[in-house]
Amino acid sequence: MSIKNFFDKLKRGLAKTARLIDVRSWFGRKVDASFLDDLEARLIQADVGVAATGRIVARVKESFADKTAGEDLVEFVRNELKELLDDPRKSSLTEAESGPTVYLIAGVNGSGKTTSIAKLSQWIKERNKTILLAACDTFRAAASDQLEVWAGRAGVDLVKGSPGADPASVAHDACDRALARKIDVLIVDTAGRLHTQQHLMRELEKVRNVIARKIPGSPHEVLLVLDATNGQNAIRQAEVFTKSIGCTGVILTKLDGTAKGGIVVSIRQTIGLPVKFIGVGEGIDDLQPFDPAAFVDSLLEIPSSSG
Repeated sequence: MSIKNFFDKLKRGLAKTARLIDVRSWFGRKVDASFLDDLEARLIQADVGVAATGRIVARVKESFADKTAGEDLVEFVRNELKELLDDPRKSSLTEAESGPTVYLIAGVNGSGKTTSIAKLSQWIKERNKTILLAACDTFRAAASDQLEVWAGRAGVDLVKGSPGADPASVAHDACDRALARKIDVLIVDTAGRLHTQQHLMRELEKVRNVIARKIPGSPHEVLLVLDATNGQNAIRQAEVFTKSIGCTGVILTKLDGTAKGGIVVSIRQTIGLPVKFIGVGEGIDDLQPFDPAAFVDSLLEIPSSSG
């Protein structure tokens, strides 16, 4: 997908959040207590988060008190959001210096985890890497079959066990195959589980430990798939998963279906995890590396007076 096409898709995906924030409605208003209260309410409703919203409102008050809001204020808020999202790790994925690179994927059922794995596989494949998938979600009926369908669409190989098999044993076999075949990237799916189910979280830790023993230095990324439509509930999921398995980044799905797009800021500020990829559609190429500048520019784009 071209940069322009994805930027257009990003704008469409963030349209609900952009309409909620509605920068056009700021224009011509005096930056007084009423304006600041309204700005705060819009950012909170967009799930930017209490701390980040408080900082932005305080900075706006300091710099624009009693002035008339215009494009300069919009640009100011854009820069504040970009600063809040800044992360030296950016969206790049860590790669192994030698041997297979291993990405462990976690998340609750319904977050879009399986489809995100397929889309991530497609993105990696387009960079001329060989890929192997490990279907370690053996608890949910037909989960491996679902991943197998997506693996077929992405044109990548899959290792799976029988229904109810030990997930760690599937991970073990997948590591062996990745090593034997000199695969570039091994992506390990895990059972979609509620973050409140401690026994399932322990099983996830076991899978992680097996991978680490088989391929030293792995997993090179532990990516947590979160559903943007869950808003602040996604923050709690991220906290528990990170404590359990040391998540290194987030894949944020379904941004096109929510007015809570500000959750990207909240994740970065509250959990400290970088958002690595975002999903803004159902297509195989609708998962792309997160670009903070493009995200903010789409969120706070000033629509034409005729639009």
